[in-house]
Amino acid sequence: MRVLDRGDQLRKELDAARAAGRIVGLVATMGALHEGHASLIRRSAAECDVTALTVFVNPLQFGPSEDFAAYPRSLAADIDLAAAAGAAIVFAPTVEEMYPDRPTITVAVAGEDVLEGASRPGHFDGVATVLAKLFNLAGPCRAYFGEKDWQQLRVVRRLVADLSFPVEVVACPTVREADGLAISSRNARLSAEERRAATVLYRALTAHPALPMADMVATEPLASLDYAEVVGDRLVIAARIGDVRLIDNVPVGKAEVR
Repeated sequence: MRVLDRGDQLRKELDAARAAGRIVGLVATMGALHEGHASLIRRSAAECDVTALTVFVNPLQFGPSEDFAAYPRSLAADIDLAAAAGAAIVFAPTVEEMYPDRPTITVAVAGEDVLEGASRPGHFDGVATVLAKLFNLAGPCRAYFGEKDWQQLRVVRRLVADLSFPVEVVACPTVREADGLAISSRNARLSAEERRAATVLYRALTAHPALPMADMVATEPLASLDYAEVVGDRLVIAARIGDVRLIDNVPVGKAEVR
């Protein structure tokens, strides 16, 4: 496995792979990898000839109240996990490599100022901007994203369609703990008591349809609801457990009697 930190290196490697008739898979992350990321890498490695993992903590998607400097960074561990899961390349650029100068042209995402967009203004603009850069560097590929970040997945699909990137977006199921909690790097910040309380999100999503999600969350003293809504064919929810903000979603048809 090769570890690269320059965009021209990534472009050269993946162009050479395609010239040799190989299919390229891309998994874009901000690092602090966990089993959810590993599942994306394994899926890509199973379906593509070369899988490139990107590890970049993107400052453009952090709001004024979000601490970019405090975001967990664990590149050595990320490289080990990527190798074990089947990645051929890890691209881990610096901020200076991705943004040599302050960007004067960025991607503006319209129509997503609800849910996560309302709670984190400007977040999706930052996500779309960095993905536009990564897609340009990677070239034609299959890009693998988890369904846990459902609204982000919707934005990625629109980005690819609206800007005509030669990218096939592949959605992958949310990976969960045995008690239903969606695996997330933020889970590590939960205390033992908060970790127990966090299961209320999945319990709310899969409760009997007659029990509103908000009512279920209200039964957990450590939870503070941000939103719980039905959007198209998805039930989506976000809540703070202590100081940790978690999101989750399931298809409408997954709601069941419990």
